[in-house]
Amino acid sequence: MIQILRRLSVLTPLLLCFSGCRMNATQEGTIQVWVHTGQTAERQTIEQQVDRFNASQSDVKVKLTFIPEGSYNAQLQAASVSKNLPDVVELDGPTVYNYIWQGNLIPIDTLLPSQVQQDLLPSIINQGTYKGRLYSVGTFDSGLGLYGRRSRLEAAGVRIPKNNQDAWTSEEFNQVLAVLAQKDPDRQVLDLKLNSRGEWYSYAFLPLIDSAGGRTDPASIDRFLNSRSAVFAMQQIQSWIQKGYVDPNLDDASFASGRVALAWGGHWDYQTYAKAVGNDLVVLPLPNFGNGSKTAQGSWNWGITTNSKHPKSAARFLEFLLQPKEVLAMATVNSAVPGTKSAIAQSKLYAKGGTLSLFSSQLLSGQTVPRSQTPAYPVITSTFEQAFADVRNGLDVKTTLNKAATAIAIDLQDNQGYPDVHSVSYLSGSTRLQFKSYDSENRKSQ
Repeated sequence: MIQILRRLSVLTPLLLCFSGCRMNATQEGTIQVWVHTGQTAERQTIEQQVDRFNASQSDVKVKLTFIPEGSYNAQLQAASVSKNLPDVVELDGPTVYNYIWQGNLIPIDTLLPSQVQQDLLPSIINQGTYKGRLYSVGTFDSGLGLYGRRSRLEAAGVRIPKNNQDAWTSEEFNQVLAVLAQKDPDRQVLDLKLNSRGEWYSYAFLPLIDSAGGRTDPASIDRFLNSRSAVFAMQQIQSWIQKGYVDPNLDDASFASGRVALAWGGHWDYQTYAKAVGNDLVVLPLPNFGNGSKTAQGSWNWGITTNSKHPKSAARFLEFLLQPKEVLAMATVNSAVPGTKSAIAQSKLYAKGGTLSLFSSQLLSGQTVPRSQTPAYPVITSTFEQAFADVRNGLDVKTTLNKAATAIAIDLQDNQGYPDVHSVSYLSGSTRLQFKSYDSENRKSQ
């Protein structure tokens, strides 16, 4: 008995240590964080933020890995298949839902303090929420509108809108383009970033469909892509191109060089345009196609993976990034809209009266429409990109959009409707395709 007690006396501290070390290991330690390689200034800023976080305490250390943006999603998918995802991943806004659907992200609404969540912009909460749970947060959001040269607009006698409520109507916008074209040698007065590829087209032009009334439920993908409103909006864009108003922008410098008076653009264009145009630069809302001027939202944001053994430690890092000082550090270098109300209040660009306050007011007042919040979004955006190209090249708009709607409907069918799609229907010509909802156990892997 004495020998047994002696052995227990030796083993007990070891067992307690093992138990305690195991508990600590699940809460603290080194966390792996993957980010996309963006602009040089953004990369330097996140490196500095990680250094500051690591120096601020001794419990958690962040190890940062940069992955080229072009292959970022492919590498995330490969890591997902091999169950080798890091603790924290950076994701482009609308791709979040696909990763949730695949079972790669955990809810974080119980991990982040309530005061931190309450400070987030409504658009950040909207972007990161799926089926009532918060899965991701961003330190910045995006802005979309028209950049203009004030002197040219005034010389043409054009009314200059002051805010979203004051936006040009579709009729006015067509008149503005016509008047500007009369005073331009080549009649090309508008940049739509036609030299771009990828998600730009769904981000930049689906808001026009929303403005025309194409989606009554912003989160739904039901029957909007080939609706009458969508056809009207895309016919308007096609007419601008066919009338010769749109610069092809092959050199990506049509507005900065002075060839055009107006440019469809995001917050990321501001620094280049401000440097080129100076005080002559004016920021304007997108035209109102009947249901108010609408704009896009969403940007890169952070999520914690199901592979993480340190979710609380990961949440501490996200909480650090959402401090006003850190939010402004990133927003200063990329000109993005700060992701929290407190940071906007301290921002020279985005506070009330600031040069880019139009963008922040859109996000704060709910005048933005999120891209389709569904795991099918990657298919939706690639399909719309092709549809836009066909419309640009003169194909019949209604036929093109019917084709796009059918392609999306086929993807939904191939993936058994995805778990978040309930009674989805698309109209494609005279064919009505119906899909019932399926639970997550029946979902088809991509």
